[in-house]
Amino acid sequence: MAFKGQNHEGLIKLLQVSRETITSLNIYEALLLENNRKFNLISKSTENILKTRHILDSAQAIDFIDKSSKICADLGTGAGFPGIVLSILFKERKYPIRIDLYEKSPKKCQFLSKIVKKLDLNALVFEKNVFEQKNLEAGTIVARAFKPIQSVFEIVTKNFKNFKNLILFLGKNGKQTLLDASKVWEFEYKERKSVTSDDSLIINIKKIRKKIWSKPKSFLSSIKRVE
Repeated sequence: MAFKGQNHEGLIKLLQVSRETITSLNIYEALLLENNRKFNLISKSTENILKTRHILDSAQAIDFIDKSSKICADLGTGAGFPGIVLSILFKERKYPIRIDLYEKSPKKCQFLSKIVKKLDLNALVFEKNVFEQKNLEAGTIVARAFKPIQSVFEIVTKNFKNFKNLILFLGKNGKQTLLDASKVWEFEYKERKSVTSDDSLIINIKKIRKKIWSKPKSFLSSIKRVE
């Protein structure tokens, strides 16, 4: 059964965090709502359910984070989901992991930088198109509402080096998209049902590599010329 509440006590119980961390999450929420009209950070239809739709949903990824990682990369973080939420939780748990927030929108990056400074988070904001970057460093990579699975696989295998795992948030068609991806990609994964939606999954993926297909010979190359 998905968690539907918006109260602080419910969040504390589910996230197992201190009231100080809940205060940080509340500051983040307040600044997000304050800046939403100017920066279009999230859909207005989700403002009233921000705690569950975005904050709690993002927090679920923390159990799949590779704790030996020095860097966790968030692709297309937008308003900071899940990266900002994870950074707040890392601070609570004293994980020495930096969050790298990749976002190509200048306005959203401006907002993210404001949050990182306000909450004194171990995070860096990169105003870059992650598709165009190479040799990026990260142990764990996370992506929420970013790109189709196979596009994300292309990015992480080509643009990142030595990453250990990829965490994705999938909706009701998640199983089918994984099945479709398995036709082209090899990977191992574990899944967990989302606590915020009965139709959604959190997926932890490792050992991603593209399948190697033998190229069929062309018609001309298969013909032997006879003199």
